[in-house]
Amino acid sequence: MSAGSRYPKAMPVGRMLAVTAGGLGLLRPAPGSWGSLPPVAIALLIVWSGAPWWVITVALALVGTCGTIACVRFGREAEAAFGAKDPSSVVADEVAGCAVTLLAVPWWMLVGSDPHALLRAAVVCATGFFFFRLFDVLKPGYVSELQSQPFGWGIVLDDLAAGAWAWPPVILSAACALHLYPVPS
Repeated sequence: MSAGSRYPKAMPVGRMLAVTAGGLGLLRPAPGSWGSLPPVAIALLIVWSGAPWWVITVALALVGTCGTIACVRFGREAEAAFGAKDPSSVVADEVAGCAVTLLAVPWWMLVGSDPHALLRAAVVCATGFFFFRLFDVLKPGYVSELQSQPFGWGIVLDDLAAGAWAWPPVILSAACALHLYPVPS
């Protein structure tokens, strides 16, 4: 990710809001961290609401898909408007990548009607957020090579791969959360 300018030049507002995740990418410091928060917030709000586990999975899949589409559809225009390849203000890719991370969570095992459901979800979401951001910054293995793809694909593919790299620690954190705060039988 290169910095580029903080605000775009000559980009329609709707498209700018799509690639900056509603303006989160314009916040400083660490716009990528701000952009990684929506999937975490959505998952926690759904658990808190008491909705069934599958609602989390559907919501995360939709959010990840929307982030990916925003990057692919408006990526070339965003790079021109912000003046950089994979500009730091474009965080729809972080939204998509963190959603991919949280899609690996076995929500059907974690979510229940007991008082510890939100705590289990918070532990797993915090772990997912941390490891997604770690792998997004470090770009292990083949992840850094994905940024060379043209247009919006180069913006989003590395984040989707970083999200997949975060699956093992997220699944392990779910097992730990279940061990520490078991679902009542």
